[in-house]
Amino acid sequence: MQTNNNDVTPCGIIEGFFGRSWSWDIRKNYAQFLALNQYSFYIYAPKSDKHLRKHWQDDWPLAEKKALLELRQTYHAAGVQFGIGLSPHEIYLNQSNNQRAQLDQRIRQINQLEPDILCILFDDMRGDIPGLAQIQTDIAHQAAAISNAKKIIFCPTYYSFDPVLEKVFGAMPENYWRTFAQQLDKGIDIFWTGEKVCSPNYSTEHLLQVTELIGRKPFLWDNYPVNDGAVKSNLLQLRAFDKDHSQLTGKVAGHAVNPMNQAWLSQIPLASLPLAYREKENYSPASAFTNICNDLCGTALAKQLQNDIEQLQDCGLKNLTTTERQILRETYQRFGSNPYAQEIVAWLNDEYLFDPACLTE
Repeated sequence: MQTNNNDVTPCGIIEGFFGRSWSWDIRKNYAQFLALNQYSFYIYAPKSDKHLRKHWQDDWPLAEKKALLELRQTYHAAGVQFGIGLSPHEIYLNQSNNQRAQLDQRIRQINQLEPDILCILFDDMRGDIPGLAQIQTDIAHQAAAISNAKKIIFCPTYYSFDPVLEKVFGAMPENYWRTFAQQLDKGIDIFWTGEKVCSPNYSTEHLLQVTELIGRKPFLWDNYPVNDGAVKSNLLQLRAFDKDHSQLTGKVAGHAVNPMNQAWLSQIPLASLPLAYREKENYSPASAFTNICNDLCGTALAKQLQNDIEQLQDCGLKNLTTTERQILRETYQRFGSNPYAQEIVAWLNDEYLFDPACLTE
């Protein structure tokens, strides 16, 4: 994967959340936003796309396939790499030749989109199966052999030390991560979310431990600012990325950020990550938040967001009184057609409901 001139670590976003999906227009608009902020890739992997998950064997209908082709062209025109995330839902529960033939066919269908990146994703699936790591390794190798993508990224079922994964998906098989270190092609990257599914930061000690464990530097799947979980769906995660993110260069293979359901508001924290990588020890999250809000939202809305950040990000929707919610609603309605303000109003109106399919918070 190519990197930009200012950052040796490839950074991008992965549209990989549950709940209310982005529109095709929003996805297209993000190409310019990512290019302007020196992100190098976008990965299409929404949990709502059944043709990537439970019905992964089936190609998209013609209208969706056309939309994806146009999306890829839009990103290429902006100089941003385009990726697809395929989750062959529990393919390993039926180890028939037919399933493997269907995987071959599906990868060839995805090849028609000419993606730069192909992700094979086994998150959110049952994992307490003997020999699972070897089975998943074989599937990843099979997909990589057929794919025309330049980069393959693999997501294991257990992608963190967080005990919630075993609680939800079953006990992790013995030697699970060690098998990938020994058997998975070193040219294939491995997604990792940190010590938790939603990790606030990534210590050097942790990243070195994971590098040893999986036999390569982890490719971060950063679950900030995503807010699709039972708790975080009540929050708007707007603050800039943590100071520790400025110290990640050289310790990770890449950095993919999972944004919020609110596409416009996601731009506020997203714009800060490349700054953290570039500015290193000079990076200030507080200054970044202030400057980005001013640049994206305009001075008046930026000031309002800074005044309300504790209610929006710390208190959250469920803890707001009826009066507090109404005051906020009236405040942001005054900004009219400003898309950032409109998303706050929609959030206050319960238009971003929690999707119970999200199990890992």
